[in-house]
Amino acid sequence: MTFKLALAGLALVLGSGVALADADCPAAPKDKWLSEADMKKKVADLGYTHDVFKVSGNCYEIYGKNKDGKEVEVYFNPVDGSIVKEEIEDGDHKHKH
Repeated sequence: MTFKLALAGLALVLGSGVALADADCPAAPKDKWLSEADMKKKVADLGYTHDVFKVSGNCYEIYGKNKDGKEVEVYFNPVDGSIVKEEIEDGDHKHKH
C-alpha cells in the first residue's frame, strides 16, 4: 500500500512538473504581480474571454476564446501581462504561438 501511494505521489509530482514546463514565466514575488482584477481586464482588452482563469506555476493562465471565437489556452507573465504561450484550437488540432 505504501509503495502504491509513493508511486502515485511521484506521478503527481512528475506530472505537475511537466505541465509547469509548458510555459516559462519568470519567478517573481507575488507582490510584483498584477492583481487578478487587473489581469482579467488586460485579458479582456486583448480580446479574450475566459471560462477558466487561474494561477499555473509562475503564470496566469486562461482557458477561453480569442477575438476570432477560437478556443485558446493562454499563459501570461503575471508581472507585465505579456503573453508567454498561446495554444489555439483549430478543429482537431492545437497550434502553439
